[in-house]
Amino acid sequence: MPFVRGTELFQAARKGHYAIGAFNTNNLEWTRALLQGAQDLNVPILIQTSMGAAKYMGGYKLCKALIELEAESMNITVPVVIHLDHGDFEAAKEAIAAGYNSVMFDGHDLPFDENLEKTKEIVKLAHAKGISVEAEVGSIGGEEDGVIGEGELASVEEAKTLAATGIDFMAAGIGNIHGKYPSNWKGLHFDRLQEIADAVDLPLVLHGGSGIPQDQVEKAISMGIAKLNINTECQLAFAKATREYILANKDQEGKGYDPRKLLAPGTKAITDTFKEISGWMGTRPVKMVPEEIK
Repeated sequence: MPFVRGTELFQAARKGHYAIGAFNTNNLEWTRALLQGAQDLNVPILIQTSMGAAKYMGGYKLCKALIELEAESMNITVPVVIHLDHGDFEAAKEAIAAGYNSVMFDGHDLPFDENLEKTKEIVKLAHAKGISVEAEVGSIGGEEDGVIGEGELASVEEAKTLAATGIDFMAAGIGNIHGKYPSNWKGLHFDRLQEIADAVDLPLVLHGGSGIPQDQVEKAISMGIAKLNINTECQLAFAKATREYILANKDQEGKGYDPRKLLAPGTKAITDTFKEISGWMGTRPVKMVPEEIK
């Protein structure tokens, strides 16, 4: 049951032109569903918590313990990365102290000089404990735990400067957004992605992966995206399966109201969604992961 920091996993993914899924967890069912999917496919997984989800679930220590203990009880053998998604400066420090394998410091809403200096500090704190760091340049459109991004395209020069801080992976705004994509969305800016990929030799991260057409995701992966963030797609799958269960009056049959039964269809839907997305991301089985990180 190896818990790993993820750096080498994502470096291998970029070199191999495939991606590894970074899936948000929101509770016990989410955690079990994602771990089950990874084990069934025998692929690595990054399970991440947003600041809001961590607060809802009881804090970073609890989230870390939940993932670890679930993995132990389920006899999970694939590599698992426990990651903080879109953390501010204080959240990143808390997650480091709690023992996460990987943290994202999201300073995109700060003046770039401040983002840069705080990223350097997080890198210093995290790397001293063998923890990976993700940072963001530009902004991801939409809303994530109260942080609003207007979809500003990442600056290539800022990307190069941020990469020089020693971060392990980089999120870059290339027209992607969080949540559901509107009908008038213009698509990813592949020209900017290519410029960043040419300038920065780091695994690149595509946030807002839910809802981007598959052909665009596949093209982005071929150009350097190694980490694909997914949350909304699992939420929608969970909600749909749960709604169908209730509308079919299954909760009124026998002890169908038992939460273990009530939440089962939605939990399975998350596992199924994980498997589907991992398939077209080209995520490599563990047997194809570099020996030094198994």
